Amino acid sequence: MSFDPLAQTGIPVEDQFRSWQELNVEPYDKLAVHPYTRTRVILMNGIEVESIIFSHQFARQTDNIEILRALALSRRVDAQQQKVINGLNPGTQSPLETTIGYEQVAVDLTSWLARTEPDPMLKQALDFALLEDFDHLYRYSDLYELLEGGDAAEFTQHLTEITPGRPTFAHHRHPYDELKGHYSTNTVDPLSRLHVMTIVAAEQQTMNYYMNHAADFVDPIARSLYSEIGMVEEQHVSHYESLLDPLDSWLRQWVFHKYNEVYLYWSMLDQEVDPGIRNIWELHLNMEIGQLQEACRFLREYEGVEPQEILPPSLPDTPLVFEENKDYVREILASQYTLRTDGLEYVELDDLPSDHRYFTFQEKMNADGVPSEEVVNLDRAESGQEYRDETEGDNPIAELRPVAAAS
Repeated sequence: MSFDPLAQTGIPVEDQFRSWQELNVEPYDKLAVHPYTRTRVILMNGIEVESIIFSHQFARQTDNIEILRALALSRRVDAQQQKVINGLNPGTQSPLETTIGYEQVAVDLTSWLARTEPDPMLKQALDFALLEDFDHLYRYSDLYELLEGGDAAEFTQHLTEITPGRPTFAHHRHPYDELKGHYSTNTVDPLSRLHVMTIVAAEQQTMNYYMNHAADFVDPIARSLYSEIGMVEEQHVSHYESLLDPLDSWLRQWVFHKYNEVYLYWSMLDQEVDPGIRNIWELHLNMEIGQLQEACRFLREYEGVEPQEILPPSLPDTPLVFEENKDYVREILASQYTLRTDGLEYVELDDLPSDHRYFTFQEKMNADGVPSEEVVNLDRAESGQEYRDETEGDNPIAELRPVAAAS
């Protein structure tokens, strides 16, 4: 059944504030929680952070006191929502264990978005970065085994394979080659807009997490690996945000942000298995409906645009779903393993000229060794083998299959 947020009652923004006690929620049990409940918490934390950052940036671009007040009001509620969602993460979950969840988000979210993306250009952007986040899950899983003796599959529960993707050392590209062409706001499929906004927020959250947690570790290899992969996540944010049409006004962007939040809370509510967290998604959905209607009111008042002119008549028929994507990831790995970027284009590694900036940048960044390779070598030496969870058979790329530990 179709769901039109503009036809819903929602909660008025002024009525959305909660007490400190209400914000202090019960964390989930890290060993009992469903892996996709963990990924939903991570994603929605990032969605709220993106909303807050966007609102602050918008506020710095206007001196209209009515708009500033409305942004401040909505932003304060978003901040409360973010505190609730972030509070669902238990203190017993180590930064590395949380990181395994972040990379499971990246793999299964990106895969689902790519599988359902109607625009070939945007699908290719998703597929390209998918193989890199897939490799990050493998590198962090080796680090988890090396430092904490942990088994990453206890957190992924075998829903997401752990095996090499496009190796992380190959991700370090010249910044010029990170940027891609953007969709046109006037002709883009509404689902495509939601996909891009969602992946930008998700990758930004991962970038922020790695930027701030590298210093949590004493071991130099952990600090180095977080720094290396954190740099790649910054690249991914640049990659994905370049797909957004910059011609949308600030008010239109505000409406689109709120519409996307409604879509995502509606999606999370549809599949959540934890009753307490399901109640949070339902409450936040009704809050975001109220915030969307307020943003639409300002769009109508200050730009003379009815929200129905820029929004579809209802949310997509299918909610965003966290689910297994093993076959899809293997298919993309087999077909795009050697793909690289050259300006706005995707090209085969062998087609890049020998003097391309990709190679000179690689030589500079990887001159003294690569943490993502070192961590696998250290784990292999320590445990006799590198960490993998290959539930569907050998890696489809022969050169990525396990290497025996040196005797």
